[in-house]
Amino acid sequence: MKTKQRFNPVIVAAIMLLTLGGCAGMSTRDQNTAIGAGVGAVGGAVLSGGSGVGTVGGAAVGGIIGHQVGN
Repeated sequence: MKTKQRFNPVIVAAIMLLTLGGCAGMSTRDQNTAIGAGVGAVGGAVLSGGSGVGTVGGAAVGGIIGHQVGN
């Protein structure tokens, strides 16, 4: 039997704030890379149905795109 996963918006917001707070000492390029990797991981997980390979692939692609945004 499959159960449907639910995301609690309060928990997601708290995790995002804590994660972005850790970026305070980083350069702008490093921040863009980290944010791109996080967004890519979420996108990869959603598109692949939660597959680990899709999540890691999305994080890699998002990190590369985030790194190149400042160029």
